[in-house]
Amino acid sequence: MLFAAVAAVMIAIDQVAKVLAVRHLAGEPDREVVGELLQLHLTYNPGAAFSLGTRFTVAITCLACVATLVVLWTSRRVGSKVWAIGLGLLLAGIDGNLVDRMLREPGPFKGHVVDFLMLPNWPVFNVADICINVGVGLILLQVLRGVNLDGSRATTAEESA
Repeated sequence: MLFAAVAAVMIAIDQVAKVLAVRHLAGEPDREVVGELLQLHLTYNPGAAFSLGTRFTVAITCLACVATLVVLWTSRRVGSKVWAIGLGLLLAGIDGNLVDRMLREPGPFKGHVVDFLMLPNWPVFNVADICINVGVGLILLQVLRGVNLDGSRATTAEESA
């Protein structure tokens, strides 16, 4: 339940933020939120992270569909709160951007992702991108800590001997 709740809440936050960004930033100059550290700058991204692969929007969309299925399949075995939160955030990020790719112009599987958060010397991003990064960070933390999906601790060959 925690996995699903995190995913649903964060997808909703991402989509509301994107609607508000389009409504209030389209045709407007950048807006400072925290001086030059964080600004609001509306852009549409047909590619993947860092606007890479802009000619492969359909392929990126198909990969996002596959990634969604993999995360959903993996989530069936979750028994750890941290894993549930990490996978929920990962799913929210993948699907938050997937919604844009399916429903925004120029059309299904080719839609451009709404990005609007800008840091100095960093590509413009959105809430879904934050979810992906934090989710992957939590998953890596669990792996490094030796915590399995079910919450049990991984055993080494020395421990089992």
